Amino acid sequence: MAAEWFMLQLLLFYLLYKRHKQRCRVRMLKLLGERRAIILRKRKRLLRIKVLLPFKRQCPDRAYWVRPRCKEWWYSVKAGSMGEVWWKDNFRVTQQTFEEICREVQPYIVRKNTYLRQPISVDERVVVTLWRLATNVDYRTISALFGIGCSTVCTIVIETCEVLSEHLFHMYVYIPTGEGQQKVVDGFQSRWGFPQAIGAIDGSHIPIIKPCHCPSDYYNRKGFYSIIVQGLVDHTGKFLDAYIGWPGKCHDARVFQNSSLYKKGIKGSLLPCLTRKLGSVDVPLVILGDAAYPLLSWLMKPYIETPSSPDDIKLYNYRQSRARMVVENSFGRLKGRWRILLKRLDCHLDNVPSIVSACITLHNMCEKFNDHWSPDWVCQSPTQPVSQPSNTQQLPSSSAAIIRDAIKLYFQHN
Repeated sequence: MAAEWFMLQLLLFYLLYKRHKQRCRVRMLKLLGERRAIILRKRKRLLRIKVLLPFKRQCPDRAYWVRPRCKEWWYSVKAGSMGEVWWKDNFRVTQQTFEEICREVQPYIVRKNTYLRQPISVDERVVVTLWRLATNVDYRTISALFGIGCSTVCTIVIETCEVLSEHLFHMYVYIPTGEGQQKVVDGFQSRWGFPQAIGAIDGSHIPIIKPCHCPSDYYNRKGFYSIIVQGLVDHTGKFLDAYIGWPGKCHDARVFQNSSLYKKGIKGSLLPCLTRKLGSVDVPLVILGDAAYPLLSWLMKPYIETPSSPDDIKLYNYRQSRARMVVENSFGRLKGRWRILLKRLDCHLDNVPSIVSACITLHNMCEKFNDHWSPDWVCQSPTQPVSQPSNTQQLPSSSAAIIRDAIKLYFQHN
């Protein structure tokens, strides 16, 4: 029995060995087949390269790393050969403001030197951007003037506008607090005779090229493609808030109700609780809007006026319209200084908000540095303004109506 059991185990071991050896042979043949297929593919690829190589166009050796361009015009302008008046008429800022802008953006746009070439300096980057924003000329013309490649000009303008939009916008565009807020309220009171006003709000259209996606949404009632800029300004025309990017077909009230300004106002975190007693009513700080906006406790709009309306309603509408004109003048000065906003913006839709916010930032910088706006920059828009219909979807709250009535009563005695 022991001998038979041993022979059975020996036979079983032999069969397992044969099976293992067969599997190893199959695996080896498969591996060799894959390697042979790879070698064949490489041979075919090399054969195609050898066949097509004589027909391949030979690339000439580069004679230089950067195409030499003439920069004599910019060097002469930088040296002051054109004069301060010419500088401001063309760059829309004084040389002192220009130096301040360069100082502010330098940490974000400065480039390192390499052994291949010298980088474009900060002042060249800023001056190219200012020329583009002030004139809206094509990139080829700017390239010829400043001796920089056409594609490089486009990159410089977009990068500098993004820096102004992302890093400097909130430094110069903000709602003041404390003494600054009281100064704005006193400014509306002294200049326009409107009490407790912290700002005036309105929307403006920025012309753009026809978008590829949903173009009908951007075709406004004025007859061209645009995006909407909602701006809140103080008594001097300085922007306190800007909401950019909604399609031109949208109503001002819809843009307003989707803005952060409206959401903060509803939560009560937009304005401080600084009230003034007019008669028997405690009137809070308010924003002045036109008939397109809803009537809220912190946003005043005119009464619905007809030829048979009482004189006190007409007086209130006149006083509010006179105070609210500052926002329309501010948009006019913005587009007059930076004419890229007045003409059609020939750039991708994704770059439009950064360009607009950069212009608003530069506008506030000029206001801060007392870089005065020239009346010669006034230019009529190619399309006549069209007033939007009154917003009647949202009924005014009782507190908002009481506050507006108190201001109306104040105007009768002041």
